[in-house]
Amino acid sequence: MTTPIIPGRIRPRRLLLSLLFLAPVALAMEGQDLTFQGDASFNGPHGGQAVQAALVDASSGEVLETMSDTVSADADPAFSFDFPGALHEGGSYEVHYWIDSNFGGGSEGSCDPKGTDHQWSVALEASGEAVTHVESHNPGAQSDVCATFE
Repeated sequence: MTTPIIPGRIRPRRLLLSLLFLAPVALAMEGQDLTFQGDASFNGPHGGQAVQAALVDASSGEVLETMSDTVSADADPAFSFDFPGALHEGGSYEVHYWIDSNFGGGSEGSCDPKGTDHQWSVALEASGEAVTHVESHNPGAQSDVCATFE
């Protein structure tokens, strides 16, 4: 038996096939969550200071999202940023972040050179699962990331 063709109506079989083929595309488009944290080693040197983070597409250099918070003086994690649905399987990402430390000068609220404000870049690969990445304070591994926040 065939389903009659009615103008303006999708046949049930075609609808089912369309949904079956579109479901993987919809699932592939949904990204995985990223939680990016700084552990308690940030408390002492940076407690009470502003921290900003940006999720960057490493392939294009596009800034996908930025967030800001304050480094805790006594909590673990010292700071935490959630980027829901941001990571897509096979993608390469970086988190650029800086702390408005103003060691030896600098301007409150603006990203100063890395000797004045601490700043880092962390590479991340998306694997198709949610990612929680925890960083420890490492002043020796700084990168220039101020351009990301301009």
